[in-house]
Amino acid sequence: MGAHPSGRIVEDPNRVHSNLIPLITQVAMGLRPHVQILGSDWPTPDGTGIRGFIHVMDMAGGHRQALEVHLDSGDQILTLNPGSGRGHSVLEMIQAFQRINGCAVVYEFAPRRPGDGAESVADATAARHLLGWSTTRNLGEICRDGWAWRQQNRHGYRSRR
Repeated sequence: MGAHPSGRIVEDPNRVHSNLIPLITQVAMGLRPHVQILGSDWPTPDGTGIRGFIHVMDMAGGHRQALEVHLDSGDQILTLNPGSGRGHSVLEMIQAFQRINGCAVVYEFAPRRPGDGAESVADATAARHLLGWSTTRNLGEICRDGWAWRQQNRHGYRSRR
């Protein structure tokens, strides 16, 4: 998901992370020994799962646009999938992070998690048509902004208390 470009705002749950960018940044910072990639034998180009990553600021913009359209239309229900419509593999994301930020991210492969699929990417067609919204930030910005936040918040927001 990345972070705000200022490096000051990001998702930082108080539980064990399962989202990839927080895990990658923790490994790059030396807070974890490695990222565990769940499955190396998926039917994908590099064998790792493909997911639809979205920058947190794109997600926020999509929510804002949906709220504005929803309030203007008077409809009671609006169901949309915010996303870029393009997937990246877990290994591709780790490699992009290393290339963009110039730091190593150790990873190891583990068995697939029950219930996971090879690919999970949002179809954002309805969001584009109904809201006129689409993502504007790329994989590099997700990696860069997530790392900027981690560098300012080594142990997350808890380190500021």
